[in-house]
Amino acid sequence: MRSRASTSASWPAIEPRRPRKAVTTQSLTGPTRACTRLAPRFILSALLATFVGTTAAIAQNASFRSTTTRYPESSGEALYHAICQGCHMADARGASGAGTYPALAADTKLEAAGYAVLVVVQGQKAMPPLGSALSDEQIAAVVNYVRSHFGNDYKDEVTAEEVRAARP
Repeated sequence: MRSRASTSASWPAIEPRRPRKAVTTQSLTGPTRACTRLAPRFILSALLATFVGTTAAIAQNASFRSTTTRYPESSGEALYHAICQGCHMADARGASGAGTYPALAADTKLEAAGYAVLVVVQGQKAMPPLGSALSDEQIAAVVNYVRSHFGNDYKDEVTAEEVRAARP
């Protein structure tokens, strides 16, 4: 072993090695060269064909919104207990800790029925949108349940048609 100049007593200096000859500097001939030139074009063509095929399939089926729902419950109370109480609590008083979950009990914002429908359909801040998981009837049922329970006493009921009109 050769002795090297050292920057410290215990560590020898590191000398850089010469880089090896890169593989790309070798000349490619014949079919290999043609493949390297045509590969990006082939990949782009395949991606474009996939995209065009997908958009054509969507265009043929204009109504691509799912008609099935993720939750079998149909009553507002059952839907609230299955979905909403996980964050808003069983008594709808909300919670705070790892996050803030607003209270729905005695909530004056619920006076505007359209507000509650939009929040359920499109989500808001940390609340996920449930429009794709629930039918119009289910959303109307859970909104009506919350607006008439937990200290809320709003008499005007939301209909499935109003929910349908509120969807994007």
